[in-house]
Amino acid sequence: MQDLHGYYLEDLSVGMSASFAKTVTEADIVNFAGVSGDTNPVHLNQDFAAGTMFRGRIAHGMLSAGFISTVFGTRLPGPGCIYLSQDLRFKAPVKIGETVTATVTIRELLPEKARVVFDTVCKVGETVVVEGEAKLMVDRRADLKKAAE
Repeated sequence: MQDLHGYYLEDLSVGMSASFAKTVTEADIVNFAGVSGDTNPVHLNQDFAAGTMFRGRIAHGMLSAGFISTVFGTRLPGPGCIYLSQDLRFKAPVKIGETVTATVTIRELLPEKARVVFDTVCKVGETVVVEGEAKLMVDRRADLKKAAE
C-alpha cells in the first residue's frame, strides 16, 4: 500500500506545481447534475440558458473546482493527503467543449502542523475561470514510520 502514497511533507517545497486538464462534455455536466443534485437550468436547459447573461449553457462552477481536487488527490501532494479547506472565486463561465486546466502551486509549508497552503487556479486557455487557496494535511514520513512500529 505504501507504493500508492504521494509526496510526503519532507518532499515538498514552495513553488512546486502540478496540473490536470479535462475537456468538459455534455455527459460531464449531466452526470455532475445527477450526482450533486444541482439541476439549475443554466446548466441543463439551452432555451433557459440562452436568456441569461451567459447566452447559453455553462458547466457547474464546482465541476471545474473538482479538477483542483483531482490534482491534489492524484498528483500533488497525491494519494494520502487530506483536504482541509478551499477558498474559491468564480471568475468566468466554462462552456461545453472547453478544456479546463487546474493548477495547484505550493505557497507555504507549515511543518509544525503538517499543513501545506496552495494557490489554486483553473483556466480555459489564458482565461482564469476559478481561483483560490487551499490548505491540506500531508503525512510526514517519520509519523508513518512511528505508526507502523
